[in-house]
Amino acid sequence: MTWTPEDLHLLDAAGELRIAVRDSDGSLRPEALIWVVRVGERVYVRSWYRRDTGWFGHAVRSGRARIRVPGLEAEVTVEDVGETSADVTAEVDAAYRAKYGNGAADSMVTPAAGATTLRLDRR
Repeated sequence: MTWTPEDLHLLDAAGELRIAVRDSDGSLRPEALIWVVRVGERVYVRSWYRRDTGWFGHAVRSGRARIRVPGLEAEVTVEDVGETSADVTAEVDAAYRAKYGNGAADSMVTPAAGATTLRLDRR
């Protein structure tokens, strides 16, 4: 399933996204509040300080989560794309700067944060 134009509008309008990662048994872990951006019809999130633990580590391992923003709740697959394409990393950096401003986004556009880029695909 792909993101609808309405989904993308709601994600653009949201300052933050709530993500609950699915455990191996299918249960949901506690939600984490994170920033979200999109590039075209693709949706991305990052972690600025942890790669292997917390919500991020669980998301990479399980590959599944539920997200929520006002007006939208969706099941997603999680794909780690942080180290696969310099072009994607640069586009996501630009999306973070455009949405959150240069000062606020500084911690999200470092090489370490870029390496944590996850693509969320609607299920």
